[in-house]
Amino acid sequence: MAANARLDHRNPLVFDTHELGRRPGALQRLTREIDAPRDLGIEGVVGVPEGAPVELELRLESVMDGVLVTGTARAQAKGECVRCLEPVGLEVDADFQEMFSYPDADDRGRPKAEPADDAEDDEDTLFVEDGLFDLEPVLRDAVVLALPMQPVCQEDCPGLCSECGARLADDPDHQHDAVDIRWAALQGLSGSLESDEKDKISGAEAGVDEKQEK
Repeated sequence: MAANARLDHRNPLVFDTHELGRRPGALQRLTREIDAPRDLGIEGVVGVPEGAPVELELRLESVMDGVLVTGTARAQAKGECVRCLEPVGLEVDADFQEMFSYPDADDRGRPKAEPADDAEDDEDTLFVEDGLFDLEPVLRDAVVLALPMQPVCQEDCPGLCSECGARLADDPDHQHDAVDIRWAALQGLSGSLESDEKDKISGAEAGVDEKQEK
């Protein structure tokens, strides 16, 4: 997040650190339930539905160069089994720890006299802005890491039948008679020969009947 970003204190994922001040060692514990933001999870695989409750337990600690945030997010995620495509529900328990730096402090936590003209903000650095910080990017990363990349409805899910798509867990004895394509060709040839023999026999019998009639 850019150091000059303006945060909205009404956003449930924006937290106020004014109570901590800049007193190294000061602690604050917070508990908050929020509605899950959009796209919280692994897109198209599994995630926490937008608007679903997310419980946050946070520990804010003031340090020399910012605020160290340690916490846990708990929620219910939904997805689809990668083997049988059935709906999957699972609990998410994501732990995280992140440093939110004061934009006007150097690496030793001392106020900067004048920022260098050629200094560039580290894109990976998160900041405290006007005493506020936004937890959303940290929450997203933590939830993604806590979710399975390939969710399954059960560890031993057998998946779907490759021939007809039936769910094998519903019918453990499900199977198809396997026919070797080489034998299938011979069976077709055999059927053709049998038809020819029957035609010959029928023709011979017809000839005998004609002779008897004469």
